[in-house]
Amino acid sequence: MNEEITHLKPSIKGTVILPEDESYDEARSIYNAMIDKKPSFIVKCKDEEDVIDTVNFARKNNLEVSIRSGGHNGAGLALVEKGLVIDLSEMKNIEVDPQTNTAVIGPGNTLKDVDAGTHEFGLALPSGIIGTTGISGITLGGGLGYLSRKGGLTIDNLLECKLVLANGELVTANSETNPDLFWGLRGGGGNFGVVVSFKFKLLEIKNVYAGPMFWPLEKAREAMEFYDQFTKNASHDLYGFFAFLIVPPAEPFPKELWNKNVCGVLWNYTGPIEKAEEVFEPIRNFGPPILDFVSEIPMPALNTMFDALYPPGMQWYWRAHYIKELTPESIKVNVKRGSNISTMHSTTHLYPIDGAVHDVGNEETAWAHRDARWAQVIVGVDPEPAKANEVTKWCKDYFDDLKPHAMGGAYVNFMMEEGQSRIKDSYKGNYERLTKIKAKYDPDNFFHINQNIKPG
Repeated sequence: MNEEITHLKPSIKGTVILPEDESYDEARSIYNAMIDKKPSFIVKCKDEEDVIDTVNFARKNNLEVSIRSGGHNGAGLALVEKGLVIDLSEMKNIEVDPQTNTAVIGPGNTLKDVDAGTHEFGLALPSGIIGTTGISGITLGGGLGYLSRKGGLTIDNLLECKLVLANGELVTANSETNPDLFWGLRGGGGNFGVVVSFKFKLLEIKNVYAGPMFWPLEKAREAMEFYDQFTKNASHDLYGFFAFLIVPPAEPFPKELWNKNVCGVLWNYTGPIEKAEEVFEPIRNFGPPILDFVSEIPMPALNTMFDALYPPGMQWYWRAHYIKELTPESIKVNVKRGSNISTMHSTTHLYPIDGAVHDVGNEETAWAHRDARWAQVIVGVDPEPAKANEVTKWCKDYFDDLKPHAMGGAYVNFMMEEGQSRIKDSYKGNYERLTKIKAKYDPDNFFHINQNIKPG
């Protein structure tokens, strides 16, 4: 096969990396260090022609293919054992049109890159909570983040995709051209092709009033109940995800809180800054909080707040649920498990699925859980490989205890490799329609290193 790759190399503007190359180990490293896959080839594409040539090469040589953009996926689906990785990380073009509040964004950009391109125009894309996340994976899986209540999911702001199909054809998908494919791309993951370009509409947001607020564990039950009721009636300008965490032993956190297990909310208010203090008065009156870092900051500062705390290369294990309501029983489970976190980096977050997300119906896009109120993720995390089993067990036990109080299925961007029935549950009534779209655009399931939708 190495002889065959010599025929591909001359046509590729990017880089073809083989196991014997010095850059191989770096090229195959991804965000989750618990994943250790060894591809036979990694092709770092420079443009859509590189992607077309690589897809054709892989298909003709019967190679399994994975697609990598940010490499953030917990299950490590950016890599494939003994196959070919289509690496999009160098396709970083961003073209912002401030006249129409739109942007055309290349698949290799991270959310930090996107912010850098949009913020100077006073614009922002609803997407994610950490700057190192890749735009491709988060978009195709749905896209939850700080601006979800204000502007919906990332896919609700997606206007068009250009992608390379399994047969090597470059096609456009939007509401008028290949609308069935466009429907599937909005939540269906990387099942239908390699997206080489996204076009988004943007929100007019530059600075926000945001940051973390913590309460002691003895207030956890009351804090969850307060958070539930307060956000249920709040304007779409107010977002907050609830968390149990261990306070990092570092500045800017006060030393008396270092290594303490606490609960809290990471808030984001996008309304008029002059009204922020009024909006937060009842929140601050509750408790009161033992830490309050909520203030006016640029949107990019919020999106990168966790980047230093969670650098690439840690051990990660993820599990997730959709949550309809915070019942007394589910709150009890969260307080019990959230008060016994395994390691300093391990945590759980409840990401809101309401506000503008509820303005779109479950069948209008492939993303099928708009009737939920939260996507809860539980992550066991530690920098030490020796802690991998410990953080995995903590995560699984928490997940199992919460399961009776969940809706079934999970946000696909938060899933490990958990089996086909779990994927079907995550798409609910949309799964059958997705299988038909898969059969039309990828009948041989060429793109199957993903949360796979099988051709129907």
